[in-house]
Amino acid sequence: MNKSEIEDELRPEYDLQNLQVRKLGPGRKRFCDTVRLEPDVIAAFPNAEAVNEALRYLIEVAKRTNSLTQRSGELR
Repeated sequence: MNKSEIEDELRPEYDLQNLQVRKLGPGRKRFCDTVRLEPDVIAAFPNAEAVNEALRYLIEVAKRTNSLTQRSGELR
């Protein structure tokens, strides 16, 4: 199949002549934040949901620990 055989289904009001796709750099729109995990960390989690759950738990533990540390300092 060549270009002349492909039927164009794009509406005429869509002008893609000036379309620019940016994969990197400041002009890129942010759809989500991406974090790269090391292979040993990836091996410990079956999916993104498990990673998020573990991180939320860690955040909660850190908050509680910080809260306890601040209170014990006030008692002295």
